[in-house]
Amino acid sequence: MFDIGFTEILSIMVVALVVIGPERLPKVARTMGQWWGRLQRYINKVKQDVGNSIELEELREIEHKAKANTAALERSVREAAGGITGNLATLEKELERPDEDREQTVPAPSQPIPPPDRP
Repeated sequence: MFDIGFTEILSIMVVALVVIGPERLPKVARTMGQWWGRLQRYINKVKQDVGNSIELEELREIEHKAKANTAALERSVREAAGGITGNLATLEKELERPDEDREQTVPAPSQPIPPPDRP
């Protein structure tokens, strides 16, 4: 992160030993370690919160698309059901008519069309 080498860390430790003193150095090091740990936990929590909010937004978009697709599919099914219901009603009316009327309305079978001559 800071690109500090071993010699720089060693020189910082020697300066800290001289400035702080050997009696207070362990306590200061422990306190700094605790602060460093708290800072890392705070940064990780912020990263996790940002990741969760991004994931939540993506899930909301997926939910919106799924609802739109469901509505379109429902409309399509209703239209198909309406068409089937209409055809069924027409067939029922045809079946309810007397046999004579049916014979008049049903077209006679047509003659088969001969295949074209091949050259």
